[in-house]
Amino acid sequence: MTQTKQPLKVFLVALIGILSLVIIRFSALRSNVTPTTATAVTVIPIPFPVEIMDAKGVTMRLVPAGDFIMGSDDDMARDAQPAHTVTLPDFYMDIYEVTRARYKECVTAGICSEAENVPIVDSFYAGPEYPMSSIDWDKARVYCETWRGAHLPSEAEWEKAARGTDGRTYPWGEEFDSSYVKLVADSSGDFLGNVGSYEKGKSPYGLYDMAGSVWEWTSAPLTVYPGNQGDHSYYRETDRVLRGGSWYSPDHYVLSTWFRFASFTGDNSGYTGFRCAKDAP
Repeated sequence: MTQTKQPLKVFLVALIGILSLVIIRFSALRSNVTPTTATAVTVIPIPFPVEIMDAKGVTMRLVPAGDFIMGSDDDMARDAQPAHTVTLPDFYMDIYEVTRARYKECVTAGICSEAENVPIVDSFYAGPEYPMSSIDWDKARVYCETWRGAHLPSEAEWEKAARGTDGRTYPWGEEFDSSYVKLVADSSGDFLGNVGSYEKGKSPYGLYDMAGSVWEWTSAPLTVYPGNQGDHSYYRETDRVLRGGSWYSPDHYVLSTWFRFASFTGDNSGYTGFRCAKDAP
């Protein structure tokens, strides 16, 4: 038995020696390693596309994040006084007002309700690229939110999309030009025409018909601007603001980017329309 264990004992001693040498060598190597400094990674934000097409095939334009001048110090501005700075995140806005053809798609799908203040429905849709009109606030909201997955623009979103960041009075600049907006009836007596017909009337972000055509619903009630000293007794929380003027309101001030008009949510007059906005992803 003693002779059998002797070789095993020698083997184990040798193995332990070898392992000790390996451990010593590994420790020496580790002590000679120079620590590396972590390299800082610079994350470059990817800009949002200037133009997108949503799931319903509607083209929208980017309104970049940042400050803009909202309101006006003009003597005629009244409830739009004073001019003040507002900051908004990135968002998208429809290039065109919602057309009758686009709204009809929603009606056909069973999501939207038919316009009610329309004497002959078939004749109403005979102008498919005319802006949707005779539409109340709730119907416009359902179209934007439920059908499009978007929303009616806030008052601030609408104004920035219309005037940009330089505080301009009209979507195209400072000087009023009646050739940039439809204000008179055509030979058939119709005050409306196809959306996007006035190239020179575009806003800084390439949006059409933000002056004239139809009044556009926003999501906002008529609220008091910070610092406004006017009469607020007629403000009603149940009303919603409309922007942009219309063929029915051709006054230069009414067609300005800052003019505010509010009406009850059930207003489906022939001059009410809308467009949709969408948060940037």
